[in-house]
Amino acid sequence: MSGVASTLAKKRAMAAGFGTNANAVRYLNQNFEALRAQCLDNGQLFSDPMFPAAPESLGFKELGSSSYKTRGVTWKRPTELVSKPEFIVGGATRTDICQGALGDCWLLAAIASLTLNEFVMARVVPQDQSFGQNYAGIFHFQFWQFGEWVDVVIDDRLPVKDGELLFVHSAEGREFWSALLEKAYAKVNGCYEALSGGSTTEGFEDFTGGIAENFDLRQPPSNLFQVIKKALEAGALLGCSIDITSAADSEAVTRQKLVKGHAYSLTGAVEVNYRGRQEKLVRMRNPWGQVEWTGAWSDGSSEWSYVTGDCPHANAEDGEFWMSFNEFLRNYSRVEVCTLTPDTIEDDSVKHWSISKFDGTWRRGSTAGGCRNNPYTFWMNPQFVIKLDEEDDDPDDGEVGCSFVVGLIQKNRRRLRKQGEDMHTIGFAIYEVPQQFHGQRDVHLDKNFFLSHAQKARSETFINLREVSNRFKLPPGEYLIVPSTFDPHLNGDFCIRVFSEKQAETVPCDDPVSATLTEDLVSDQDVDSGFKNLFTKLAGPDMEISASELQTIMNKIVSKRTDIKTDGFSLDTCRVMVNLMDDSGNGKLGLGEFATLWKKVQNYLSIYKKNDSDNSGTMSTPEMRVALKDAGFSLNNTIYQQLVARYSDPDMTIDFDNFVSCLMRMELMFRIFYKLDTNSSGSIELDFQQWLTFAMI
Repeated sequence: MSGVASTLAKKRAMAAGFGTNANAVRYLNQNFEALRAQCLDNGQLFSDPMFPAAPESLGFKELGSSSYKTRGVTWKRPTELVSKPEFIVGGATRTDICQGALGDCWLLAAIASLTLNEFVMARVVPQDQSFGQNYAGIFHFQFWQFGEWVDVVIDDRLPVKDGELLFVHSAEGREFWSALLEKAYAKVNGCYEALSGGSTTEGFEDFTGGIAENFDLRQPPSNLFQVIKKALEAGALLGCSIDITSAADSEAVTRQKLVKGHAYSLTGAVEVNYRGRQEKLVRMRNPWGQVEWTGAWSDGSSEWSYVTGDCPHANAEDGEFWMSFNEFLRNYSRVEVCTLTPDTIEDDSVKHWSISKFDGTWRRGSTAGGCRNNPYTFWMNPQFVIKLDEEDDDPDDGEVGCSFVVGLIQKNRRRLRKQGEDMHTIGFAIYEVPQQFHGQRDVHLDKNFFLSHAQKARSETFINLREVSNRFKLPPGEYLIVPSTFDPHLNGDFCIRVFSEKQAETVPCDDPVSATLTEDLVSDQDVDSGFKNLFTKLAGPDMEISASELQTIMNKIVSKRTDIKTDGFSLDTCRVMVNLMDDSGNGKLGLGEFATLWKKVQNYLSIYKKNDSDNSGTMSTPEMRVALKDAGFSLNNTIYQQLVARYSDPDMTIDFDNFVSCLMRMELMFRIFYKLDTNSSGSIELDFQQWLTFAMI
């Protein structure tokens, strides 16, 4: 229950503006300003209890407590390592970032790109900290985490071995912002070892909140130049690199001065008039600030002499150079594009993309349907509708349509590595919404729809990375996005984001929460003599049936049936049944009340048997969702997940007594709400005592 309360509290906090970069969520509820002030008042340096200077903060296997790699590791503050430590010296630069004994080069490449954009850098690395005035051994950094910005506090005790920093360090030696940033990122992900292995795009996104795409230049899309040009116009961060084939290739320099296995920034894309024809050019930047391309279109090359009109080239030895787009495709292996959110971009002249973001969950037995290979469960996955109204401004790629990027991120999987888990294999499918469903959002499309409709587009692959993202161009219309794990019945949390060139509406698509409750009350006069005689025999001298008597009756009846499976009605379930039918409030059932209950149970039995499609005597959880609809209940994913968690057995089946218990409790909750909602407003107000009274039912 506390998990439900936490989710509701978080939604309210986000609605109030928490989670933006300007109002970041305090990670683990640690307040940087308050903790620093407390340390300064006490004259003590901060020691972080949430991420201690201890083996568990290093790792669990390769960097576990018994690993030779961690033998002899101590934790020291920068003030213990050098005489005059600095947080940042002369601005953050690429040479501040030298890799240590951790396979997180993907993260360091992203940090290096971060240094090229001062505004973005200042969002991640707050400037209100140093080793000078107000130094208290405490620092903080801000990261984007699955839809919200979090402010992460750390102490400055860093792992040291043989007198050297074990992980990232600056070439200069006195500068510590990059080592402290890495520590804060390790804290968010559980430990340092959790950072081993990854994609630069993951770092791009966590430092910007943008959405990243990866293009393989061995098979580039035909409109890649246009994609690059428009991304730059939208203020995106672009990186590119040349793959290495062996360790010896790493940062090897080619004959024409390109560096292999090295992250470049792509900073410009233009077309110039060259010898009477249009030539596509791209501008690159080597973060080293030197070592530049020496081929065609390089600084001072002869090609520039034959350009008419605007001529963009420069001759400074600053690491920046131009090359033809065709040469770029031949020499480089991949391009990474991180499209930024509007709040990240200061320049009003850039063309902002529209963004939508939603959180979701896959839960075993309820909303984890797996991919299309699982036709009988696929429909249970969460569903989202995107409405595309406007075509792109410039169909220069020869294709008219609406451009958008879908990114599906699985949350917090690095943190689970300590428990032996890792990334799920994830992806998504896109369907065209039929005309009859246009404009409808209160509908969760069922199994029959997916069995009779083909997907219109899909993620390029299902992959076990944190994120899968792809760019699409489709005609105007409404489309259904279905995110899933490859295999069904895997628990996970995700967020899905849609970036679109034009304004586009993206919303969750789910069933409304409602109930059709029948008033099929049976009065004492309507009961036939046979049932009356049976009741007299069962009820005893007081002519009423208590919860414990009802338990005996129900279990005698179901024990004689071979077509349904049950482990018996619990006293708890029978109390709920009595509470639902007891109008007098004495905790017992009279003749008419018992007859009404019996009629209800008979109806539930027929629904149960109808949906037990394989005659196993139990219902599967997908069958249960259909059965709930047959019983008059329309429920959304969130509530259905809770029902499956509460009423299903470990093998994801529902037996008869749990099915009845579920329906009885649902009906009781709906009836209470409808009775109190006298104006049919959809909301009620309870004081604390009333809340406790209903919560105890």
